[in-house]
Amino acid sequence: MASALPTGDWNLPLGHKGPRGAVLNQLKRAQPLTAKQLALWLGLSLNAARHHLKELEVEGLVQYDREHRGVGAPVFAYRLSPSGEALFPRRYQETLTAVLEEIVQREGREAAVTLLQAYYGRLALRLAAELKDAPPVERLQAVARALSDEGYMAEGQLGPAVGTLTEHNCTIPAVAQRFPEVCAAEAKFLAEVLGAEVDRRAHILRGCSVCEYQVRFNTAQETS
Repeated sequence: MASALPTGDWNLPLGHKGPRGAVLNQLKRAQPLTAKQLALWLGLSLNAARHHLKELEVEGLVQYDREHRGVGAPVFAYRLSPSGEALFPRRYQETLTAVLEEIVQREGREAAVTLLQAYYGRLALRLAAELKDAPPVERLQAVARALSDEGYMAEGQLGPAVGTLTEHNCTIPAVAQRFPEVCAAEAKFLAEVLGAEVDRRAHILRGCSVCEYQVRFNTAQETS
């Protein structure tokens, strides 16, 4: 059975704590969700979940669609609105975008891409000592924790054959759209620091709610 890998505290949405912060956080991790699903996952009463969703809707932070799920009446499926998404970490995105555009103007696109790739090089160096000789479960945990510290809301699961690394938040979506090379650099970084084959199965830039990687360690690592 796959085991969830703890990654520490989630990055809470800006200015929201308590039950409403938890609702926003859960929607960030898995959306769309119904009020009943949120109530079950967060340990709230159904009325409380509906109340918080209504208040968040009034604030313009959540929105819903009517979905048919099997027989019966349609259900209200909630997701974060663009304003709700904006509450989660966007690490210096506007400043970084401006700096990169300036580099492109002065030195060319390749120089800007090299700067972005260097970020993952520094992160790999920071993790080197912690990951040395560590078994797969600890490697995946350390990388997920490091990415969460950077605002990516990462978590991992390791099963008997393959693992997954999921990022629920992109801290620089506008930068990634302008410089998609940073996504390739991230995949390369993960393969190197995990010492595993890494295959992206979901991508926020392609409209998915998460970036998800399948991680396959070799047989010797899995049994160590």
